[in-house]
Amino acid sequence: MASTELVITTIYFLLALCFMAPPTEVVSAGLTIQNVLAGFLGSEDINFIYYHMRRTTVTLVVHSFVPLGYYIALTWGAPHLELYALTRLDLHEKIFLAISLILPVCACVMAWYWSRHKWDHHPLATSLGYHNSDSQSSWRAVASSINIEYRRINKFTSGRPGRRVIVTDSWIIKTSTYCVYVAHQSDIHLTLSKAEEHALSHESLHGAQFLNIAVASVNPHVKSFDIRLNSLEYSDLKEKLQTPVRIARDIVVRQSLSDLFLNAFKEQVGLNQPCTVDEALVLEPCIGCMINTANVKLQKQCANPSEGECGQCYCRPLWCEECMGKWFASRQDQQRPETWMSGRSPCPMCRAVFCVLDVCRVI
Repeated sequence: MASTELVITTIYFLLALCFMAPPTEVVSAGLTIQNVLAGFLGSEDINFIYYHMRRTTVTLVVHSFVPLGYYIALTWGAPHLELYALTRLDLHEKIFLAISLILPVCACVMAWYWSRHKWDHHPLATSLGYHNSDSQSSWRAVASSINIEYRRINKFTSGRPGRRVIVTDSWIIKTSTYCVYVAHQSDIHLTLSKAEEHALSHESLHGAQFLNIAVASVNPHVKSFDIRLNSLEYSDLKEKLQTPVRIARDIVVRQSLSDLFLNAFKEQVGLNQPCTVDEALVLEPCIGCMINTANVKLQKQCANPSEGECGQCYCRPLWCEECMGKWFASRQDQQRPETWMSGRSPCPMCRAVFCVLDVCRVI
């Protein structure tokens, strides 16, 4: 009979683990609280803060029923234990049953308290209130600001739903199972405290490096927290941050293949002969990123004008060096990165073929 109890316990433990900390396969199948209760939670894109208030509350309530579910599973799967006969339970069985009943009751009471007065008592509302510099307005003003910035397409996101790192123009946000951490970018210090090397990873066949970054706020009421992300996303994160990241000693951040190519691309462009343009020509922002000024032009230098595969481009400078490098890399064989530097690409505007030697900086 003990084997029956062991089988039930093992199966229930695995199911509960997949439910409380779902792996990638379970998330892909949509068997998560966010998907099952999507109608109640609402839209994360439209109302980010209220969505996560409901999500954390519902998650707490649902997870509180796990011990009671185990008791019911044992009662149904192992009737010889007579767990349905409450008067004949052992002391430890009574204690477990009492805890299994008390946890959902406490969770439901807490959920009711948090949701009162339109979620004024939720821990996230309290946390947002600490970021409000205007004493006359409530935490909802901060929530509205976060909701607006989250709707923008230029935010940085990493991780899967429910456990993500989000960086907007003004905020750094970390969502977890039961909590949401929020920090204003102007009030924080960032420290790269740890790097973990993994020989095997579900994200890459070549292993992965994961970085732990400590987010410490100068606001004494705001709790510090850590964010964890793949080192391949580190450069994208830094582009969105307003504060530099201090790197602890002896930590080397592994660069992505694209970053390594861009560095080599820029070095080669720096060695190429620069080109001059008419002084009356005003260089406009790069049409790729709309941030940097266009500073490169395609001019055939790898061979004589009538020789080779490369052609002559007559477009005026429209791209910055980094965006041109990204365009060039995107047109190469992604399975053979060793051939990228010797490869060729069409001009993004006129489609004239060029190589790395034809990219000239504008002076």
